[in-house]
Amino acid sequence: SGSRHIIRIMAESGKTRSDRDMTSSQTEKADNISLSKADIDKAVSNWHEDVAKMPKPRKREHPILPIEGEKNILVTSALPYVNNLPHLGNIIGCVLSADVYSRFCRLRNYNTLYICGTDEYGTATETRAMQEGITPQELCTKYNVLQQEIYDWFNIDFDKFGRTSTEQQTEITQDIFWRLQKRGFIREDTVEQLFCNNCNRFLADRFVEGICPLCGYEDARGDQCDKCGKLINATELKSPRCKTCSRQPQIKTSDHLFLDLTKLEQSIDEWSKESAEKGNWSANSKTITSSWLKEGLRPRCITRDLKWGTPVPLAGYTDKVFYVWFDAPIGYLSITANYTEEWEKWWKNPKQVELVQFMAKDNVPFHTVVFPATLIGAEDNYTLLNTMAATGKY
Repeated sequence: SGSRHIIRIMAESGKTRSDRDMTSSQTEKADNISLSKADIDKAVSNWHEDVAKMPKPRKREHPILPIEGEKNILVTSALPYVNNLPHLGNIIGCVLSADVYSRFCRLRNYNTLYICGTDEYGTATETRAMQEGITPQELCTKYNVLQQEIYDWFNIDFDKFGRTSTEQQTEITQDIFWRLQKRGFIREDTVEQLFCNNCNRFLADRFVEGICPLCGYEDARGDQCDKCGKLINATELKSPRCKTCSRQPQIKTSDHLFLDLTKLEQSIDEWSKESAEKGNWSANSKTITSSWLKEGLRPRCITRDLKWGTPVPLAGYTDKVFYVWFDAPIGYLSITANYTEEWEKWWKNPKQVELVQFMAKDNVPFHTVVFPATLIGAEDNYTLLNTMAATGKY
């Protein structure tokens, strides 16, 4: 289903509005036209003549920047998580499809930039680094290189394959946060979390294990049970234990920051409907987005009690980092900023740039609700999603 949508995106890219408005009866009539051998021979001759006349694809000279008056296409595929090697589903699900589409755009001589890179912050990185006996930074460097080598082997033609643990990531994320905070879209609240007295720290979801309250599985994680597949909260686990020292943690409260999606709901609703109508969203991405909006948006926690991540700059919260799903999509911007100092010509240029994003369906709401809400709330003329290609059943 995902590949059919990619083909439709490419077909739509070359159509005029009148082409898209052709009725089904006209299409059926065109399909039933009989052609003589002379007609076919003439068509083949015209094909070869037209191919010979076609302009050759432009030479790629880096850095690629938007060109006024041309079709400027910014392509992204979901950032693969750094704590492991990419599997075939990841490559097929978003990287390969984005690569095919960007190659198509270049053949059409569209001015195209294809961006990707490793998503490097969060609990999973700290956990994996602990298991391997190295620092999170060392782990990220190791797997960033390995992933790049794998994509090179598959001949994936990125313009830039970067990473999120950079100075540019910190700078851009904190700037967006301050803009949201000054506009009243950040609120404070307390959250109940498990605290390990032995390790002297709050335990993020994957730093705690215990008995699943639903199925009784003894090694359920603090965010999900791998046996029954249900999502759970760490505080719901029976007989919880710290993954580091195996001691039993206690429940304590911790102050956190929230993105107030309630205040941004109307803006997101209006934007998503307009973008899906004028752009080209896969059917599943429309359904998922509509479902989130129908349920009503609630404030979403954007901070975590971790060490490895983009630091929160607000006084009273400087011992915390930003939650990966607030922080990670900003990686598209920071990777572009590592590619060129003139990154804003791509990411703060909605009138001249078309943003096309590829991902698995599980990532859709973070790209059609949370990330756009973040950029809309920042009020800094950011380039927003135009076309969404999400793999998975419709």
